[in-house]
Amino acid sequence: MANVAPEKIKAARLAGGKRAAALREGLDRDKAYAVDEAVKVVKSRAKSKFDETIEIAMNLGVDPKHADQMVRGVCNLPNGSGRTARVAVFARGAKAEEAKAAGADVVGAEELVEQVSKGQINFDRCIATPDMMGLVGRLGKVLGPRGLMPNPRVGTVTMDVTGAVKGAKGGSVEFRVEKAGIIHAGVGKASFTETALVENIRAFIDAVARSKPAGSKGTYIKKVSLSSTMGPGIKVDTSSFTIVVPQA
Repeated sequence: MANVAPEKIKAARLAGGKRAAALREGLDRDKAYAVDEAVKVVKSRAKSKFDETIEIAMNLGVDPKHADQMVRGVCNLPNGSGRTARVAVFARGAKAEEAKAAGADVVGAEELVEQVSKGQINFDRCIATPDMMGLVGRLGKVLGPRGLMPNPRVGTVTMDVTGAVKGAKGGSVEFRVEKAGIIHAGVGKASFTETALVENIRAFIDAVARSKPAGSKGTYIKKVSLSSTMGPGIKVDTSSFTIVVPQA
C-alpha cells in the first residue's frame, strides 16, 4: 500500500462504500424476513460478475469450550452446494478402486500419508476407510487445523466410499460450531432458483437442529441470517421454518 497514491486509496474506499450502501438500500436492518422472502432479497442483491455463494450464519445457544456443547455434523444439500470439491481418499485394494470409480481426485495409502505429512495437500475434502485410521491418525497436526481430519461423526470415516465421495464432490457440506457459538456454511449459489435455495437452507437448518448437543440448555437456535459473498446480511425469522430438535 506504501506505493499507492493516497487519492487512489481514497477513491477505492469511496467506491466500496457506495457499493455497499447501494446493496443495503431499501433494507430494514431491524426486520427479520421469512426464509422465502430472505432468499429473494439476498438473490436480488448478488450483483457481482461472478456467481456469488449464498451463505448462512447461525448463532447457537452453546459454548463449544465444553465438550458436551460441541456441534458438528454434515448435511446433504438436496440441490447440491454449487461447487465441486477435490476429494482425497485414504484406502487400499478394492476400496481404493471403488474410490477412483466414484470420482475421487486423490487416492492412496502409505504414499498419500507421506505426501500429506510433507504439507502437500491438493484437496478440499478427505475421506478414509476405518482400517486406514491408524495411519491417518498421525496426520492430525496437519489435517486438523485445516478442518480436513476424517471423522466418523460426519461420515468421512466409512466403508461406504462411493456414497462419501459423491456427497463430498458437491452435494454435502460439513459444519462445525466456532468459538463464539456460530456456524457458517455455503448453501448454494446466487444462480440457483429461489426454490432450490430455500430447500437447501431448510435442510441445513434441520441438520444443525438435529445435532443439538446434550449440554445445550435454553434456546438452541438463537439467530439465523443469510447473505451472498459480497452482499449484506439479512435476518431470518426463525418462526418461518420448522425446527425439530432432539429431546435432551
